[in-house]
Amino acid sequence: MNEQDMGKAQLPAREVTIPSHLSDIARHYLMPQPTPPPYPALNDKAGWRGYVTAAEENVLPMLRMLNAQSEAVVVERDANGAQVFDITPPGLSPDNRTVVLEMHGGGLILCGGELCRLMGMGSAQRLQQRVWAVDYRMPPDHPYPAALDDCMSAYRALLQERSPSEIIVSGGSAGGNLAAALILRARDEGLPLPAGLILATPEVDLTESGDSFQTNDGVDPGLRSLMQVNLLYANGQDLAHPYLSPLFGDFSKGFPPTILTTGTRDLYLSNTVRMHRALRAAGVPASLHVTEAGPHTGFPGAPEGLEIDREIREFICSRISQG
Repeated sequence: MNEQDMGKAQLPAREVTIPSHLSDIARHYLMPQPTPPPYPALNDKAGWRGYVTAAEENVLPMLRMLNAQSEAVVVERDANGAQVFDITPPGLSPDNRTVVLEMHGGGLILCGGELCRLMGMGSAQRLQQRVWAVDYRMPPDHPYPAALDDCMSAYRALLQERSPSEIIVSGGSAGGNLAAALILRARDEGLPLPAGLILATPEVDLTESGDSFQTNDGVDPGLRSLMQVNLLYANGQDLAHPYLSPLFGDFSKGFPPTILTTGTRDLYLSNTVRMHRALRAAGVPASLHVTEAGPHTGFPGAPEGLEIDREIREFICSRISQG
């Protein structure tokens, strides 16, 4: 074996079946998905705008249907220049002062506007908490650091209304990237940190160096490498910078207790477990929940997904009660 082949394993082609012990809803999430279109060239802004529009049009009908009966109250707010959907789920006690500052997913280019609002409504319902969903700016017209700037503006605005002990920061996928980067930057700029952080299968490594980027490639039905998107978002900046890839941050300087969730088929499994170990190594209280056969999307609405929702709600309650 020559030096070039060292560390490589040639695996036989094989079929990967969907486990029979999963719920029917969960099994549906693991069905193969259509191959997405190729990414445009990095300098093709019109092509990227068309890519985003087409991708969002595929998602909107489903989210509209899921939230058609929602009785959540949604108020659009200007938060120091950032656009925020302030969402209160039905039945929330007026004495509840907790606010979850949420950064939506979407690969750092998708799910703004109406999609952000709908996703925030879903989060408010699942978490049974008031949510500030940040409608942050995105490429191709607004690359880094526009999204993180917006999240920082929203956090500063929320600190004017709530004490840090009443705030939970949350993000899934690309939103997990921004949520973790927000914590690092807020700390570096001398802001008080929130009571806790939720990272759901977070995109915390834009260099895509983790093992699962290889081992779960094609096994996760809903996600592929986003390297071309990562480069578009970074706009020439070093992908390994902690504000772009929070996994590589210094957590020993201060970081809030964190709950992390992923699944064994998640392309971002390595992102999540490496972030968990990095936090633990720095002495940060961090819990990791890994769902059997879970893809990047998780299992929303399935019994397996409802278990994770319960864990996150319990995390929020535990962190706020200690504030």
